[in-house]
Amino acid sequence: MRKRTLIVAAVVIAAMGAGALVWLFFPVAGYDLPEGVSSQRPDIAARGAYLARIAGCLGCHWDGKHNGQPFAGGRALKSPFGTFYTPNITPDGETGIGEWSDEDFVAALKNGREEDGENLYPAFPYTSYAHMSVEDILAIKAFLFTQPPVRQENRDHDLDFPFFIRGLLTGWKLLYFDNSEFAPDPKRDAAYNRGAYLVNAVMHCGECHTPRNALGASDMERFLAGSPDNAEGRRVPNITPHPSGIGDWTLDEFKTYLRTGRDPEFDNAQGLMEEVILLQAKGSGFGAGLGGTTSAFRTRRGLEKTLFQATIVLTALFLAMSAWSVAAV
Repeated sequence: MRKRTLIVAAVVIAAMGAGALVWLFFPVAGYDLPEGVSSQRPDIAARGAYLARIAGCLGCHWDGKHNGQPFAGGRALKSPFGTFYTPNITPDGETGIGEWSDEDFVAALKNGREEDGENLYPAFPYTSYAHMSVEDILAIKAFLFTQPPVRQENRDHDLDFPFFIRGLLTGWKLLYFDNSEFAPDPKRDAAYNRGAYLVNAVMHCGECHTPRNALGASDMERFLAGSPDNAEGRRVPNITPHPSGIGDWTLDEFKTYLRTGRDPEFDNAQGLMEEVILLQAKGSGFGAGLGGTTSAFRTRRGLEKTLFQATIVLTALFLAMSAWSVAAV
């Protein structure tokens, strides 16, 4: 009797183990779209251009430092788990997303799944994009499909063990992934809810400005509180209303920072935030048009820095001469 019980228990455990393996590694492709929603609707690409710009699609999917093509990917993103390389999201049919259906594209942003159903790594911030509306996601797809197709093979990620095992992400999602769509707070006004949608979903501010735990999940108890080593290993500041964050900033100071990269203390944005501001610069557009705007923006920033340094030198000379004059008298 005891032997029979052990055999039954072993079979049950084996079945449970097999089921767990299927659950972890079985690809789940596609997404059930609401009726009447499509990326083929007229004029939707214009809204998609705006959304793609504020979502920062180009910032990651463009290896500009190595003369890459816009949206063709290839940029290296270093992390504690290894190096991720961003994929080609141009409409090229072989190396990009040209063959992706609307369902495939929405599944990537809503479920963190590739077109073949494999898990995507959350280095791609689908953990925030998942809160977007399906209509806005498809508007971005419509815009991307208006861009020139670029034939460029995707580069494999270079990750440490065991993080290169994509099946483990199924368990990670169970613990940390919430793909519920953004719901406006009926107690707040339209301006607040629009801002909340942009911050939490489209612009995914928390992906850089929120510290992470050992498994790379955002610590939501410290949402937007900054991190010593989040974005590519660099310090990311606190942007909560706390006095150590941006609580003392006026609305005009906040606008100035997002438009010019200059904060109220006349310090300049650095690293990835500088890139975000460059790509958000008015009139930047995408592709070839971006280069001229970026160059002009950097030139202006360089002139501001030179003028600031010159002011410090002249002030120091004035103080030195004043001290010398007093000593001489």
